[in-house]
Amino acid sequence: MSNPFINRAPSLSGPATDIFPVVPSDTVDFTDVALALYVETGGTVDFVTAKGNTRTVIVGDLAILPVGTQRVNATGTTAAGIHAMVIV
Repeated sequence: MSNPFINRAPSLSGPATDIFPVVPSDTVDFTDVALALYVETGGTVDFVTAKGNTRTVIVGDLAILPVGTQRVNATGTTAAGIHAMVIV
C-alpha cells in the first residue's frame, strides 16, 4: 500500500495524521495538542484551547470544531463521540 504521508513534513495547513477518542477530563490534557475536534453527537463542548483559554461552544451532530485544543473538560460537556484530530 502506498502512503502519501511518508515523505511529507507535518503541517498545520495539511490534514491530521491521526485521530483518537476523547475522554473528557477536568484535569488531564491530551498528549498532543489537537488541530481540531470531531463531534458525533451535538451538545455543549467545554474545552481548553492551545493558548490555555477555557471556551464553551454548542455544536450540532457530526461537527468539526477547527480550534487547537489541549483538553476537553468533563464539567460542562454534554456532546458525545468526541474525537481529537492530531499531527504526530
